[in-house]
Amino acid sequence: MNTIGKLFTFTYFFIISQITFSQERISGIVLNSENKQPIEYVNIGIPGKEIGTVSNLNGDFSLQIPAENKNDTLIFSCIGFEPLVVDLTNFSNNHKKEFFLKEKFYNLSEITVRPKLFKTKTLGITTKNKKLITGFEKNKLGYECGVLMKSKKSAYLKRIHLNIADCKYDSVFYRVNIYQVNGKMDFENILHEPIFLNFAKSDIKNNSISLNIQNYNIVTHGDFLVTLELVKDLGDGGLWFPMSLFHKTYARKTSQASWTTAPIGFSLSVEADVEQ
Repeated sequence: MNTIGKLFTFTYFFIISQITFSQERISGIVLNSENKQPIEYVNIGIPGKEIGTVSNLNGDFSLQIPAENKNDTLIFSCIGFEPLVVDLTNFSNNHKKEFFLKEKFYNLSEITVRPKLFKTKTLGITTKNKKLITGFEKNKLGYECGVLMKSKKSAYLKRIHLNIADCKYDSVFYRVNIYQVNGKMDFENILHEPIFLNFAKSDIKNNSISLNIQNYNIVTHGDFLVTLELVKDLGDGGLWFPMSLFHKTYARKTSQASWTTAPIGFSLSVEADVEQ
């Protein structure tokens, strides 16, 4: 082998070695601190970074951590539980650990009943035009995208509607998240229990799917964000939605990542009784 060939070979294996050893894979299991049972679909990630994942049905997770993030912190969050913050320096290579989340107890505020007028409205994007379509960026756990629902007053949420342009999956499973808007790109999840959108391809009627959420008694005050989050590997396939050029899609690529926007919106809407 000539000198140039040897140099190329050395350089190639040096680069591969750098890539291999510049990341650390951490793994563990998330458990309920009360009954030691696994907690499914826990968001796990470095806050503000596109490094994150979601635990599976058995509470297990695995995550690659780049070397430059080894001194960061990892946040575990799940509806119904207190968040847990862990220092990544406590991890060791290939060592599986247990992480315990405490159940969260919600204080129910006193309700004062006053006579008010409400009107049923549809908020969000309702287009069914298939000439312009969009879909999930990739089949990556923790990826989340949604639509901002604009409402100046209180709203009682009844149903979520999703228009579908094409579905290549036999079945679909997403978590629905609902966030109150506290400020610019500042969203707070207001759910007290998880909501899942689970349907088979054969359930799609007239290119749409609806989810009744009345039993969750969700009331928002002002603008709110409704999202779909990928918490389960759906395998090969794809799901596409009609899109509107006059709205935005809010998204984050992994659990705990920062929110971003795209100058198109997909066809997601909410039926609600809105205060007049």
